[in-house]
Amino acid sequence: MIPWLHPTRHEFPPVDQALESPNGLLAAGGDLSPHRILNAYRNGIFPWYNADEPILWWSPNPRCVLFPEEIHISRSLRKKIRRGEFKVTFDHSFAQVIDACAAPRQYSEDTWIGRDIKNAYISLHRMGIAHSVEVWESEELVGGLYGLAMGKIFFGESMFSRRTDASKIGFAHLVEHLKNWGYDLIDCQVYNDHLASLGAREIPREEFILLLNKLLEPGTPHEWNATQIYQNKGGEHE
Repeated sequence: MIPWLHPTRHEFPPVDQALESPNGLLAAGGDLSPHRILNAYRNGIFPWYNADEPILWWSPNPRCVLFPEEIHISRSLRKKIRRGEFKVTFDHSFAQVIDACAAPRQYSEDTWIGRDIKNAYISLHRMGIAHSVEVWESEELVGGLYGLAMGKIFFGESMFSRRTDASKIGFAHLVEHLKNWGYDLIDCQVYNDHLASLGAREIPREEFILLLNKLLEPGTPHEWNATQIYQNKGGEHE
């Protein structure tokens, strides 16, 4: 049995109490208020559930992460970036990105990004904590991703592509700027081959929690310039 969260108190059980099967399930219930969500992330926990389920909170072991200096950009992806076929923007269309991430995929009609999740992260975006990366072909949004920036960590949530490699191009630009802004870690939550191809790898949850404690210390704000627009013209990711 997993504990149910108190409706008004925002404390979570210790992450070492998470289940091994399903991997990382820690608690259920509560709400998606900004205070609860931010408290969850600070403790290595995130919400993930289907529309017909209560809110479920997870802290998997191992944890999938990417260290910005370890990003892998393939030769073919470098060539595509240099060709400048896409424009990349930050925080230009957050709601549009999260809607696209929630849309059914070719391999599945299911989505975990329901209305409550959308509203919660749009609120965090308005607070300057949640951010989006958009990839455009002319005026059409063809790829992107969103997540939370806290301390020296970017907590990735979801990405989508409507053109081959569009999300990878957006991610490559994000990582380049995170490195320049002093971020030390990208949380990818759960391993998949798409992220692994970009350099993500798994680390023990205990190591991840130690990194959280170090990189989320107060007094470590870092630049996030949402007004900049980046046009691929070559020369980046050399």
